[in-house]
Amino acid sequence: MRSFLLVLVVSSANADSVLFPSAITIGAVLSSPEHGEFFSKAVEEANSRIVPTLNLPEGFHINHTFIEMNDNPIRTAKDICEDVIPRQVYVVIASHSLHWSLSTVAISFTCGFYKIPVIGISARESTLSDKNVHSSFMRTVPPYSDQAEAWAELMKFFEFKRVILIHSSDQEGRAMLGKFQSKAETKDIEIEKSIQYTVGQENFTQQMAPMLDLSSRVVLLYAVEEDAHKIYAEAARLNLTGDSYAWFVTEQALRPSNVPQGTIGLQLIHGLDEDAHIHDSITAVATAFSSLYSQGINITSSPVDCSDQPDWPSGLTILRHIEQQKLEFGRTGKVTFNDVGDRLGSVYSIVNVLADKSTQEIGTYRANDPTWRENMQPQSIIWPGNQPQVPKGIKISTYLRVVTIEAKPFIYADPATQTGGDCGLEIKKIHCPKYNSTDVDMCCYGYAIDLLLELSKKVNFTFNLHIVEDTQYGELEKRNSSKKTWNGMIGELVETDRADMIVAPLTINPERAAAIDFSKPFKYQGLTILVKKTTKDSSLASFLQPFQDTLWILVMLSVHVVALVLYLLDRFSPFGRFKLAKSDDTEEDALNLSSAMWFAWGVLLNSGIGEGTPRSFSARVLGMVWAGFAMIIVASYTANLAAFLVLDRPEASISGIDDARLRNPQEDFKYATVKHSSVAMYFKRQVELSTMYRTMESRNYRTAEEAISQVKSGDLQAFIWDSSRLDYEAAKDCDLVTAGELFGRSGYGIGLPKDSPWTQEISLAILGFHENGYMEQLDGRWILVKDTKCPEKDASPATLGLTNMAGVFMMVAGGIVAGVFLIFIEIAYKRHRGLKEKELELAKTAADRWRGNIEKRRTLRRTLLQQQQERNKVNNGTSDSAGGSPAPPMANRSNFCPPSAPGRSPPTGYLPVATRTFERETV
Repeated sequence: MRSFLLVLVVSSANADSVLFPSAITIGAVLSSPEHGEFFSKAVEEANSRIVPTLNLPEGFHINHTFIEMNDNPIRTAKDICEDVIPRQVYVVIASHSLHWSLSTVAISFTCGFYKIPVIGISARESTLSDKNVHSSFMRTVPPYSDQAEAWAELMKFFEFKRVILIHSSDQEGRAMLGKFQSKAETKDIEIEKSIQYTVGQENFTQQMAPMLDLSSRVVLLYAVEEDAHKIYAEAARLNLTGDSYAWFVTEQALRPSNVPQGTIGLQLIHGLDEDAHIHDSITAVATAFSSLYSQGINITSSPVDCSDQPDWPSGLTILRHIEQQKLEFGRTGKVTFNDVGDRLGSVYSIVNVLADKSTQEIGTYRANDPTWRENMQPQSIIWPGNQPQVPKGIKISTYLRVVTIEAKPFIYADPATQTGGDCGLEIKKIHCPKYNSTDVDMCCYGYAIDLLLELSKKVNFTFNLHIVEDTQYGELEKRNSSKKTWNGMIGELVETDRADMIVAPLTINPERAAAIDFSKPFKYQGLTILVKKTTKDSSLASFLQPFQDTLWILVMLSVHVVALVLYLLDRFSPFGRFKLAKSDDTEEDALNLSSAMWFAWGVLLNSGIGEGTPRSFSARVLGMVWAGFAMIIVASYTANLAAFLVLDRPEASISGIDDARLRNPQEDFKYATVKHSSVAMYFKRQVELSTMYRTMESRNYRTAEEAISQVKSGDLQAFIWDSSRLDYEAAKDCDLVTAGELFGRSGYGIGLPKDSPWTQEISLAILGFHENGYMEQLDGRWILVKDTKCPEKDASPATLGLTNMAGVFMMVAGGIVAGVFLIFIEIAYKRHRGLKEKELELAKTAADRWRGNIEKRRTLRRTLLQQQQERNKVNNGTSDSAGGSPAPPMANRSNFCPPSAPGRSPPTGYLPVATRTFERETV
């Protein structure tokens, strides 16, 4: 409250010292007396209702003066000097002549010379916005060129990307062209052709006939009423107003009686309501003087005569303050002005011309107000040709130039047969020569050709197919200038205009999508890596692979050590069989070294042990430990053998994109892709793959075929490319395999120029093919083709083959050979030992005979001795009586062996010394 009082005090203090008029006069040059009468009433209303509410000097009031506008601009200027300026007017409100626009210009020039502000209420020529010429002019209406902004917004709303602009060659037409060009550039709208004509021209055939050959069917027309009438007549004669066209015109061009049906035009709301503009102008002047007074700005008296000096600085000050005013609730809506004094925020009515030449409103447009789109009624629009549907806005040619590239299995390109160049009928083939090449006629077929033929039937177009000249897919590259241009198929589409469509395995990526339009993907895929299979050669010792050589040696050594220790433990244990061997209750023979060896091998190999088991407790403890050891060894061998079977499968030499040999390049491991391809762009775009991109950049190949052949030959270890192609190659060649998971997922699409009318139709057709299963049929026919000669990769557990277990069979064969060899040794040994045994048997037989003879002789001698003794006993009596000595005993002579003569056998009954020795040993 205190601040408000302070402002009032300061304002009052300033009012006492400021030079400010107590009354002002507003002049008016209007088109009719009726508007003059309304002007007088509006000034009186302002004095009674508006001025009292403003901060103005006490007693301040507005006077007015009015003259009717003359169609003659010279007479109008004279009337200003004679009837308006002498009244000391501070502001002049100017209307617009219905027949001659130069009258307003004359008012602006005359008042501008004396710096008297002029407020136009109906003049909309763009020339009046030039402050260098019309320094004191402003207006409550926008210029005609302001409709260019509305045009641009409507083009965006209806999704028209290419237009034809017809405009006059005068300053108004050039202003419209310049403003629309600046707006169209920001909204990605192309002006295909700008047709310029001379105002008042009679014949328009020369300018309009070429429109028939243009692709755009959207016509923007800026013309005055007279010229528009002639243009419409010529357009009807050339059939440029049919059902494929769309016409957008300015206000003046809506007035002719022959305006085509379906035309869409703009009409400024309150544009012809001069009374409303008069009211808003008076209000703006009153509020501007209130602002001047509140700011304490001196306002000197205005000129009173055209002969006065033209230096009235207060005039431009008043003009600037009027331009700064904002009327929120004016009779014509919200009133604001830009820096050149033109009206801002004007509201246009968007109208549609009907068959009876009447118009219907289909919406309203206000600049910088996005809600206008919500109020549009496009469903109620009747377009040229009485069509309810929005036209395509572009000429749709049913004959398309299609470019492709050889890329199996999508595109096969073979030389045409010699019989008249016929491509054959066994599969769908079509001619596809290289662009500007007559060397060899080619026949193309494959996945993409089948798709192209089906699309041509579905969408109804004809085509001519050719192979890209430089065999490239398309990448931005610098040529002879610093500007980058597209090469390959994309270059033929956007740079050289050799093609209208790309049908090939063309990957959709951001760089390409910025230059061309893509259809919906017809094939979803990713990137993968093609390598040559690495197979392990199965040697005869494959079954030994689960254990290292040192472990096998330790196992073999352990068998013999355990056998020896078992033998020793059972040998020296008091409870072993050696100690119990003399007892009668011994069940088995004692454990010898051979039996211990048999036991150790039997436990290790899990064979039955029928005999030769340890008897002592210490040996049995060792036997149990050895059995546990054998169980662990056998189980470990079995598990590792299964693992080695899996590893023996043919596998890729790398694990995928994250493999260390890819991330950390090595000299002996080469990998690459195709130059100027989407795969190369992908690696270039990904920061984490930049090292791989730099490594591959100098090694990349021109075509995928070259790279695949290098992989087959072993010169290239890994080829990175689209999964569809590499899966096909791996299925066709048993020596190739894809490595790792897919990465860089994307899709293949049909390439079309930006804003092509075919994009949507082809996308819808492709979606239909996905739904009805046609794309799956193409996959099965061209991509998922397996070579029956290649072994299928089975997910079931691996099985042993002869190559894996050949060593085991060789071991068995070796055992058989060893057994046969040993049996011969045993036979020979047995024969040798049999001879010795036979000799011993003969010696034993001879000894037995000799022993029998000895026994017989002993028995005989014993008998004879007994008989002799008996005789001696009988003779003793006689001998004793005779006194003779006794004979020597026979037993003493039995051990006597008289020597034999040289060369003669010992006498019968005598044995050699060796025989006697053998006899003792055998006994």
